[in-house]
Amino acid sequence: MTTVRAPAAALWQSLRLPADAISRLRLTEQPDPAVNSSFRLGTAAQTAIGLAGLAAAELHKLRTGVEQDVSVEARHAVLEFKSEAYYAIEGSSTEEFALFDALAGVYRTKDNSYVRIHTNFPHHKQGILDILSCEPTKESIAQAMLQRNALDFETEAANRGMVATALRSFEEWDAHPQGQALADVPPVMLVKVGEAPKREVKGSKARSLDSIRVLDLTRVLAGPVCGRTLAAHGADVLWITSPKLPALPSLDLDTSRGKRTAQLDLNEPTDREQCASLVKDADVFLQAYRPGGLSAKGFGVEDVVKARPGVVYASLRAYGWEGPWKERRGFDSLVQTATGFNVAEAEAYATYTGEVGFRPLPPKALPMQALDHAAGYMLAFGIQAALCKTITEGGSWEVRVSLAAVGRWIRSLGRLDPVTAFRDGKPLPPPRALGDLEVSRYATKVVQSKGAKDDSDGQRKVMTALTHAAKLSVTPVREGEAPMRLDAHVPEWLPRAD
Repeated sequence: MTTVRAPAAALWQSLRLPADAISRLRLTEQPDPAVNSSFRLGTAAQTAIGLAGLAAAELHKLRTGVEQDVSVEARHAVLEFKSEAYYAIEGSSTEEFALFDALAGVYRTKDNSYVRIHTNFPHHKQGILDILSCEPTKESIAQAMLQRNALDFETEAANRGMVATALRSFEEWDAHPQGQALADVPPVMLVKVGEAPKREVKGSKARSLDSIRVLDLTRVLAGPVCGRTLAAHGADVLWITSPKLPALPSLDLDTSRGKRTAQLDLNEPTDREQCASLVKDADVFLQAYRPGGLSAKGFGVEDVVKARPGVVYASLRAYGWEGPWKERRGFDSLVQTATGFNVAEAEAYATYTGEVGFRPLPPKALPMQALDHAAGYMLAFGIQAALCKTITEGGSWEVRVSLAAVGRWIRSLGRLDPVTAFRDGKPLPPPRALGDLEVSRYATKVVQSKGAKDDSDGQRKVMTALTHAAKLSVTPVREGEAPMRLDAHVPEWLPRAD
């Protein structure tokens, strides 16, 4: 086994999958620096995407007996780790890409530290403004934050259900009770949570997940990336969102590719009953809401397993299932800040530039939402591994992935020296640079899904987006359609092919 496959092999074996399969994974031999970062993001991206692809190939082998190779190119993988920045709908204005709300970001605090706030959702924005008692401007927030200590503000925000984190170094995070709780937690875990007969294998399958039904109740980035990946491998992914919750169109358009979309308000009894009916015929239940959020509505692990024995229930959390922060909300940018990445990247860049002077340095984020994307592919890897186990062992399975544990795994891959990282690491193309030669090399055309509610005039929108980086030699991924809205379909399953 080559060294470049070692991280993939370790995770593959941790889920007790057939050891010989790893030899069919083809990765870039020298993946780093694939991008301008001191972290081995080329290794992280091609490994996470490669494992999701290899698990799809293994599932296809169990269903058909056919083996195949899976190939991933590191630079393509790191671009796909920022896929939300590289799409455009023909005929639409090319608005400036903005991943975050104008008020989001880092602010200096009274105790010579920093806090990062996340204000993409209106209720989170208002909650932060209420705590600070300030106006909705960056200047007003900056002045108010200078009256606060970082850790005190972080605690108050969490107690009010808001999302903000204080800046920490790796050393500080490792000494924190939550960092200690995650010290030995892998980025993806499988837990058998119920007994069920072995899944029947019948019929030939053009793609690995043909006839597999995925009920996708996720938001923002990691969970939707997982659903998009499963759809690419043939699953019928029904993405359910609430008409009462704010959307993120700049993310949703990209992550909806290959799915069908419908809306249900789980606070309403009729819609809740409709969702429960969908659960009974689902093979996978994928959710990424705040801890306990769906359990309170009757869609926790135990509820879904009871309603659908043999199901795979997959969950994403910010900080895992153990420790004092296990119930805490969080997003990629916040987890990067809380767990040490922003300090480490800033120090590495300062070493490269020769910057000396005031400390602490302003936080420096990774060049993409690496925790989110890696977590999305780890979820897809874990789900497909669990589906394999429903064939070989039977049972109901839970898949657990957290952003913080994924971050620890990325740390475990090692660092690059600052000169190699920032001199030789190639920056990503500007967002929405669809004319960039590199972006166009990996781009494909995506048309609006047939049957979408807004295509009655026969005109189907066309999107340019990045292709999937995982290339399967026998069952190439399915790409080419997207609903392009969150309520494009009715909440019902397609007929199974078998």
